[in-house]
Amino acid sequence: MNSTTRILLAALMCTAAVACSKKVKEAPPAETPPATQTPTTPAPTTGVYGPEDLDTDACLRQRVIYFDFDQESLRPEFQAIVGCHAKYLRDRPSSRMTLEGHADERGSREYNLGLGERRGNSVSSAIQANGGSGSQQTVVSYGEERPTCTASGEDCWAQNRRVEITYNAR
Repeated sequence: MNSTTRILLAALMCTAAVACSKKVKEAPPAETPPATQTPTTPAPTTGVYGPEDLDTDACLRQRVIYFDFDQESLRPEFQAIVGCHAKYLRDRPSSRMTLEGHADERGSREYNLGLGERRGNSVSSAIQANGGSGSQQTVVSYGEERPTCTASGEDCWAQNRRVEITYNAR
């Protein structure tokens, strides 16, 4: 075969390969709907909290943070509440709070005291991450010593796994 025929044959094969290739139409990525969250009261961004707001503001009246079994990590539905209390501490430098950690009756006394303290420290860290001062907070653990519910069962135990926020100075 002469060189002209070889060149024409190669060009024909390349043209056939290009013509047979499948063209992919690029589509824009599908929009995903925003993730739904549980409705929570956002921390106020305007105005300054005053002492009377502890009794009137819906977010600040929520002073109990609940935890899952054997966990000290803060659940997402309590982030807004922590944000409100952090803003209150920022707005009121003279205020002081105590974070009282509690556990259910399962586990040894020593373990539950430690778990209550870790839960209190977890809430304290979240408040500090939202701008609250650590010097305005005190963490106390009561372990299983102060239950709100004394029956034995998951519903009752869930009520006892908590951190209570109490204000010593408004």
